[in-house]
Amino acid sequence: METTKKAIARRRKVLQGIVVSDKMEKTAVVNVERTVQHSLYKKTVRKSKKYKIHDEENACGIGDQVRLIECKPISKDKCWRLLEVVRKAV
Repeated sequence: METTKKAIARRRKVLQGIVVSDKMEKTAVVNVERTVQHSLYKKTVRKSKKYKIHDEENACGIGDQVRLIECKPISKDKCWRLLEVVRKAV
């Protein structure tokens, strides 16, 4: 099996969310929403989770829509890093 960068990148999870805080140095907090079907009632429910991401250049601001990718643990809470800023906040 081929172990190229593309093959390694395919195994990593990629999420998309909105930045809710950028007050820390090289770190941003991103809120990721997903929809799940309730097991008993079969109703679609929205669930959200906040992730701390590594943002080396402090490129994202509050309200930006960003894409994040899974990486090795950087600190106690950070194991995601900024992949790209999809849309800047107005």
